[in-house]
Amino acid sequence: MDLFEHEARDLFERHHVPVPRGKVAVTPEEARAIAVELGGSVVVKAQVKTGGRGKAGGVKVVHSPDDAEQAAEDILGMDIKGHRVHEVLVTEASAIAEEYYLSFLLDRAERTFLAMASAEGGMDIETVAAAKPEALTRIPVDPRTGVDRASARRIVETAGLPETAADAVVALWNVFVAEDATLVEVNPLVQTTVGTVVAVDGKVTLDANAAFRHPAHADFVDSPDEDPLERRAREAGLNYVKLDGDIGVIGNGAGLVMSTLDVVAAAAVDAGAVGPANFLDIGGGASAEIMAAGLGVILGDPQVRSVFVNVFGGITACDAVADGIVRALAQLGDRAAKPIVVRLDGNNVAEGRRILVEAAHPLVTLADTMDDAAGAAAKLAAAEPEA
Repeated sequence: MDLFEHEARDLFERHHVPVPRGKVAVTPEEARAIAVELGGSVVVKAQVKTGGRGKAGGVKVVHSPDDAEQAAEDILGMDIKGHRVHEVLVTEASAIAEEYYLSFLLDRAERTFLAMASAEGGMDIETVAAAKPEALTRIPVDPRTGVDRASARRIVETAGLPETAADAVVALWNVFVAEDATLVEVNPLVQTTVGTVVAVDGKVTLDANAAFRHPAHADFVDSPDEDPLERRAREAGLNYVKLDGDIGVIGNGAGLVMSTLDVVAAAAVDAGAVGPANFLDIGGGASAEIMAAGLGVILGDPQVRSVFVNVFGGITACDAVADGIVRALAQLGDRAAKPIVVRLDGNNVAEGRRILVEAAHPLVTLADTMDDAAGAAAKLAAAEPEA
């Protein structure tokens, strides 16, 4: 789960990472009042979960409350890479002498943690990595020992950061560990003209699998930018990710769903469809109720033109899946107006097929193999709608 910058800033402050004073505004008038409180010279920043805010005009440095009000008026309502700006963060402007880059992340390839640091912060780190790879230091972090003051000094010395940044490095590591993050990034981490080190921007990604340890993290989820389908799926306990295609996908088990997405993508190319519209894993022990909830979410997506249900019965028996499909269609009624291709295999497959055949729902087609089902779903998605 990615956080807004102001949420990352609040976490930083909680763990004693030095940050500029600031508050969130949802109107230009609020931005003006915050600027008055902070002394006039402020930075007004769009709060969206995407990069490129500065290039899009979503970050403005101003030197009076009136200018802060005007900047907020210009930024609020902007569309930045498909993200609508509903609020701005207004922070005191820092007198910057130098800019650095620092992050902690999960290195999945090496199965450890990684510190990344550079004395050339303030620009896209991808640009630095591509143009001057030697300027970006990568230092593995042993999860058993973590980052203390001594190892923090080694990180800043290796990367060419001032020793005064070491305390901030330790504090950011504490954020990473205490909040169960998979990424904590500051760009830029700055040294001011008076020698203090401040995190003037921040990006944090939290591990959703650790949410049970952090009840307060639930406050970060509900936002105007959250996709309503993803919210509905989350409330139903579904593992769902919205994609850009036109073929809905339901499977049981992440590995099976990933394989299904690949097969659907290939079939879509052949049929002239767009591709998978989502990732939805109903899990290894999902009930008929979960199946019904998942189908309801996917059929509620206006981009979906057909649905592929691909289930291998194990803990979840095929008859329970079939029952869930029949029940979902009954509950949805006229809202279920999209064709569904079903491929069942494994535990109780004969009974599952019998349930679907006897139901004889006009929207449901049975297929024997994953390839056959993906091809059928792709052709249905690509077909011209009936007049």
